[in-house]
Amino acid sequence: EEESSERQPVNTKSYDEKLFEMLKTLRKKIAKEKNLPPYVIFQDPSLEEMATTYPTNKEELASVNGVGMGKVNKFGREFLDLIQKYVDENDIETAADVVVKSSVNKSKVKIFIIQQIDKKVDLEEIAESKSLTFDELLTEIENICYSGTKLNLDYYLEEAIEEDKQDQLHDYFLNSETDSIEDALNENEGCSEEEVRLMRIKFLSEYAN
Repeated sequence: EEESSERQPVNTKSYDEKLFEMLKTLRKKIAKEKNLPPYVIFQDPSLEEMATTYPTNKEELASVNGVGMGKVNKFGREFLDLIQKYVDENDIETAADVVVKSSVNKSKVKIFIIQQIDKKVDLEEIAESKSLTFDELLTEIENICYSGTKLNLDYYLEEAIEEDKQDQLHDYFLNSETDSIEDALNENEGCSEEEVRLMRIKFLSEYAN
């Protein structure tokens, strides 16, 4: 018995690679059906977490980083079915308690941001009122969007980004395999990182949520 405990596990990653690959295949299928880039459905880190904690109900899936109930309702059913089947077939103990819930304070900031955007408050003003840099605010907004909450930033974008640039970046994200900011900047000369990030948020809000 002692000998077996010293053996190196085959899976050196912290997540279940077999399940991760199955989830990626499913994501690709759904993305194709919906005519969307795969990252819009769920990002890789979210799939990795699913392959670590084995969520088998909506609440568990919603608490995976970058998921949220909006996405669960939109895309979750097939993922939950796949994970449940995998868990049953492989006799896996689900680790619901592994899921780390974000702190209450963090949620308060998120709720505040959502409410302010709903009231069409200038983003600079929102950042200032929470002592955030603009960059930090964009990161918060990105997290909100990746978790499946729809945010309408049109009121701000109309002032901040020229219409043809908006169209250009929108088309880019729709046809891109990746949501990497670096790639988007390389492919869209003359666009700033801020513009690219704002348009990615708009794109994700429209299509992912």
